[in-house]
Amino acid sequence: MSLLFYLIRNSRGTLFVALVTSIVGGLGNAALVALINQALTASRERLAHLGLQFLAICVVVLVARTLSQTLFMQLGQRAKATLRMRTIRRIGEASYAHLEKQGASRSLGVLTQDLDTIVVFFVNLPVLAMQGAVIAGCLAYLGYLSWPILLCAIATIVVGAVGSRMIGAKAMFHLRSSRRREDDLVKDFRALFDGAKELKLHRERKQAFIDDIIAPNVEAVRAQRSRGYVLNSAAASWGSMILFAFIGCTLFILARLFPVGPSVMSGYAMIFLYMIMPIEGLLSAIPTVSMARVALERIEQVNAELPEEKMLPAQRASAFGTIALEGATHRYFREKENEVFTLGPVDLTFHPGELVYLIGGNGSGKTTLAKMLVGLYPPEGGRVLLDGVEIGEAQRDTYRQHFSVVFNDFFLFDSLLGMRMSGLDAKAKTLLEELELDHKVNVSDGTFSTTKLSQGQRKRLALLVASLEDRPFYLFDEWAADQDPVFKDVFYRKLLPQLKAKGKTVLVITHDDRYFHLADRFIKLDYGQIVATGKGSELAAQTPANDVSAGSPMSV
Repeated sequence: MSLLFYLIRNSRGTLFVALVTSIVGGLGNAALVALINQALTASRERLAHLGLQFLAICVVVLVARTLSQTLFMQLGQRAKATLRMRTIRRIGEASYAHLEKQGASRSLGVLTQDLDTIVVFFVNLPVLAMQGAVIAGCLAYLGYLSWPILLCAIATIVVGAVGSRMIGAKAMFHLRSSRRREDDLVKDFRALFDGAKELKLHRERKQAFIDDIIAPNVEAVRAQRSRGYVLNSAAASWGSMILFAFIGCTLFILARLFPVGPSVMSGYAMIFLYMIMPIEGLLSAIPTVSMARVALERIEQVNAELPEEKMLPAQRASAFGTIALEGATHRYFREKENEVFTLGPVDLTFHPGELVYLIGGNGSGKTTLAKMLVGLYPPEGGRVLLDGVEIGEAQRDTYRQHFSVVFNDFFLFDSLLGMRMSGLDAKAKTLLEELELDHKVNVSDGTFSTTKLSQGQRKRLALLVASLEDRPFYLFDEWAADQDPVFKDVFYRKLLPQLKAKGKTVLVITHDDRYFHLADRFIKLDYGQIVATGKGSELAAQTPANDVSAGSPMSV
C-alpha cells in the first residue's frame, strides 16, 4: 500500500531502531528460556555463571522492550498526525464539486476512526515484532536440540498460516463492508444533532428516524463486524489447534522415532509451553492488522476521490474590466424530483460599479448560477471569461479571489483568518458598532469573542468579514432574509449603494420585491433559464416598492 510505504519512507530510521529493539527483546526472551533449561541440569559451580548471564539478559530485555514500545508509540502518533494533515491538505486542495460529491461523512470517518485504527496498529507493532522474535528464537533453539523437530515445526507453521490466511480473507470481506456502512452511520449521527429541534418537536419523526434509519444501520454494522471478528478468532483458534497438534506429535510420536535424553526432552517441553503465549498473542493480533489494512484502504480511497486542483502561484486579485459567462451550463441530479436539472446556457456580463439583482422562484437555479459565476463549479459547457480571457482549471483559484460571498448556507469562522492588515481590530470594531453587534461581540487579535448569535446577527458578522476582504465583486445570497425591517432597509438603501460607489460589482440574490427598483439591472431565472433581463426601474411598475423607514447609515 502506497500510504504504508509513505509512512515507512518518512520514518525509516526510527522504525528500524524500533524493530531492532523489539527483535532483541524477543530473542532475549528466548535466550532466557534456554538459560532456564540449562540451569535445570547445571552443576552448582555453573549456576553462578548462568545467573549472571540471566541477570544481564533480563536488563537487556527490559531496556529493549521499553525503548521499542516508546518508539512505536511515537511512530503511531506521528503516523496519525502525518496522515491526518495529508488528508486535510487534500481536502483543502480539492475542488468544491468533488468535496460536495463526496460529502463530509466519509472524510470525517477517515480523520477520526480510521486514523485511530492506524495508531492501534503501531501500538501493537512492538508486541508483534517481539512475539515473532520469541518464536524465531525458540525455533532456533529447537533446531539446536533436534533438526527433525525443527523441520516438523516449520511444516506445522506453514499449514497453520495457510489455514489462517483462508479464514482471514473472509474476515476482511466483512470488516471492509462494515467500515463502508459506518459512513452512513456518521451521516445519521450528524443528522441526530443537526436536526435535534425538528426531532424534539415531532415525536413520531424522532422514533422513525431512530428506529427505521439509525437502528438498522447500527445492527448491520454490528452483525458484519461481529462476523469479521469471529472469523479472525477462528483463524487464531486454528493456529492454536495446529500448535497443540504439533506438540502432541513431537512428544508422543517424534520422540519415539528420534530417541533423545532427558535434558533435551525437558527442553522440548519448556520451549513448547513457552511458545504457546507468543503464538496466541501473534494470532490474536490478526484483527488489529486486518483493521489497519481496511483503514489504510479507506484513507487511500478518500484521497484518490479528491484530486488536487491545478493552481498557479498565489497572487492578489486585482480590479477587472468585465466578467462574463458565455454559453455556460451546469447539470446536477435532484433527488426529490428524481430528475437531472440543467442550468443554462447562460450568457451574462458584469462590469465594475453596477448593482445587479438575481431573481426567480425557489429551485430556479439562482444559487447554482452564483456558484458557477464565482468559480466553485466549473461550467460543463461554455466558458467563463475574465477581461476576455478564458478561465481554465489552473486559473480558477486565482479567479475566485475576485469575489467576496455570503451564501444563504454560509459558514462563519470564529476569527479573521487570512487577513493581514494594519489596524484590523480597529476596523472590525468600527463595523461591529455600525452593525449594532458591539454589545454582543468583541474582537481581539483578529478573533471574535463569540459567534453564538441569532441567524440574522451571524449574517451581519459574515457581512463584516466580507467587507474587510475588500474584493472587487460582492455576491449576497438572500442576505436580508433573516434581518429585521430596519437592517433590511439599511442593506438595500445604504450598504449596497456604498459598495457600488466604491466601484464594486454587486450581485444580490433576493425575493424582496419592494427593493427591485433600486437595482441597475435585474436577471430573472426560471427553471435554469434566463427568462428576463432589464433595468431595475422596469420592475417598479410591476412590483411597487413599499418603503420602510431607513436605519442609521453604515459605511464599509
